[in-house]
Amino acid sequence: MYQKFFKRLLDILFSIVALPFFLILWLLVGIAIKLDDGGPVFYCGERLGRNLKKFKMYKFRSMVVNAPDLRNEDGSTFNSSDDIRLTRVGKVIRKLSIDEVPQILNVLKGDMSFVGPRPSPCGNVHLYSKEYLKKFTVRPGITGYTQAFFRNSISVKEKQKADLYYVENISFILDLKIIFKTVFTVLQRKGLYTNEDNRMAK
Repeated sequence: MYQKFFKRLLDILFSIVALPFFLILWLLVGIAIKLDDGGPVFYCGERLGRNLKKFKMYKFRSMVVNAPDLRNEDGSTFNSSDDIRLTRVGKVIRKLSIDEVPQILNVLKGDMSFVGPRPSPCGNVHLYSKEYLKKFTVRPGITGYTQAFFRNSISVKEKQKADLYYVENISFILDLKIIFKTVFTVLQRKGLYTNEDNRMAK
C-alpha cells in the first residue's frame, strides 16, 4: 500500500512544500551561474527511470557548457574534486549537493521520487544483469539507500546490490531512515567523489 499509493502522495505533497525553497535557490544559484560564465542555469541530462523510460533529469549546471561525458571503465560517471570540467560555481554547489535540488521538479512530474535508486545513465543497459533490472520497477530517487549510507565510497557492483536491497525492502520507515542519513552524509561530505585520485576515465 505504501509503495503503490502513499509514497507517491507524499512525494507530491513534499515537492509542493519544497517549491518556494527551490524558487529562492533558483534565483540565487541562477545569478551566480550566469555571473560565472554566462551559460544556462540548468543541465538536463537524459536518464532511465521506471520501466526503463527515458526522461530529462534537471540539475543546476556545474560544468562548462558542452562538457564531454567522461566515464570510468565500469560505466560509472567520472567525477573528481579537481575535474577541469567544473566551473567555479559548480565546485561549490557540487560540494554542497545543491546541484541536485532541481530534481524536485522531476518528483512533481512523476519521473522521480524523493527516495529511490539513483537514475541510471542511458547506454548502460547492456551492462546490467537480469536481476538488476528489478531496479527499474520503481521510480528513481533524488537520494537513495546507496547515496545515504555509502555515496561513492563503494564499487558499482556493491551499489547495485544496495539498489536491489532497497527495491526489495521499500517501506516508510526505510525511506525515513534514508532521508535522515542523507542529511548527515551531505553535511559530512564523505565519499562525494568517485575519482578522488583524479585518474582519467577510460
